[in-house]
Amino acid sequence: MQRYSKTIQIRWSDIDQNRHVRHSAYYDFGAMIRIDFLSRHGLTTTKMEELNVGPILFREEAIFRKEIKLEDHVDIDIELVKSTSDFSRWTLRHNFRKQDGSLAAVVVMDGAWIDIAKRKLTFPGDFVQHVFDCIPKSSDYTVMHQALGASVN
Repeated sequence: MQRYSKTIQIRWSDIDQNRHVRHSAYYDFGAMIRIDFLSRHGLTTTKMEELNVGPILFREEAIFRKEIKLEDHVDIDIELVKSTSDFSRWTLRHNFRKQDGSLAAVVVMDGAWIDIAKRKLTFPGDFVQHVFDCIPKSSDYTVMHQALGASVN
């Protein structure tokens, strides 16, 4: 599967008092790339409302390796690290690379799907499964097993 990435220009509002990208901006950029990917594959916010589902995050973690400054252009990708076979649970990773190709940061998150009306975890339908199957898989991708007794109704 082909890599999916976007190159972004750092904005003044992304910078902290130390003149590098503030920690919370990494999470914002990751969300921007995820939503861009989903939307480009038809899973828009309107479609999620129609399907009565939305993504929910359980954990989000950033590992910072190199400073990113205002003048930098950064390439951010999205890859599926692990998931259940039906994509009801998943782990995504974003790699932040500077123009010279060096890895500046990695953001990893664990998530699932929530039924918007019931406010409970749910299995995604066929449309969501198809879109998630289009996310490029990492070289270390694994299929995870759902925990015994886990309820998602």
